[in-house]
Amino acid sequence: MTLDPDQLGRSKQDLAELLRSLRLQAGLTGDRLAARCGISQSKISKIERGKATPSAVDVERILSALDAPRDLIRETTSLARIANTEWQDKRSSWRRGIEKRQAELSSLETAASELRYFLPAMITGLLATPEYMHASLANTKGDRTGVVNRKMERQALLYDESKSFTFILTEQAVKWAMLPPLAMAMQIDRLASLSYHPSVRLGLLPIGTPLTRGPMNTFTIYDDRLVTVETFTGRIVFRDSKDIVQHLEIFTLFEENAVFGESARGLLAEWSAAYRT
Repeated sequence: MTLDPDQLGRSKQDLAELLRSLRLQAGLTGDRLAARCGISQSKISKIERGKATPSAVDVERILSALDAPRDLIRETTSLARIANTEWQDKRSSWRRGIEKRQAELSSLETAASELRYFLPAMITGLLATPEYMHASLANTKGDRTGVVNRKMERQALLYDESKSFTFILTEQAVKWAMLPPLAMAMQIDRLASLSYHPSVRLGLLPIGTPLTRGPMNTFTIYDDRLVTVETFTGRIVFRDSKDIVQHLEIFTLFEENAVFGESARGLLAEWSAAYRT
């Protein structure tokens, strides 16, 4: 049995209905399927009712237990990756209120113990001065002052020593002139100051650093369970383990080639001085 990928649903509910249908076609109860694939019956039930999103590994185990053809396993596993990927467009964020978005970010950051940020274009809010925050929100609708206040509140997490923050910034991200020269110098000085904190590792990728991967997008990795990728028009959220592993590999490549500690602070001092002159 094979299915045309174009006919497969793209939502969590579509995936749930497909898996339930395949189980029924195989003549298995939820209990018997659970015993075969080593997944609890309660989880099987939640998956088939669309209450839980299975990972690609879960789907592969279920379909293998159903003796599904290899092509069907491959196609349905791809569908599972899509079901574990979410698109959040900026227009929807504006309608819901940009302060609500800050609350969502705070929740993600609070729940994670190890956070990794790759910043190829701009400085993230956790590292920004209030002036930089205001400038970065110039094209955002809504109460920007309220959002800046929430961003400032979020920065308290940097002082939680139970957490680990690694920031990798390109030279372009640090130098991108969001503000007048003196204010940019103050922003760069803040980066240097934060680099002394025990919970913060701040790495720099100077222009000219040889790398085999390009700086495609800003992305954040929350532990090993979720990745967010920023674009001009929105945000992609990945929850599938394969997508997370790929981003971890890319981040590791950038981290291994970045400059940290006193070497990084030396570069920041040069870049800050250049703005002052």
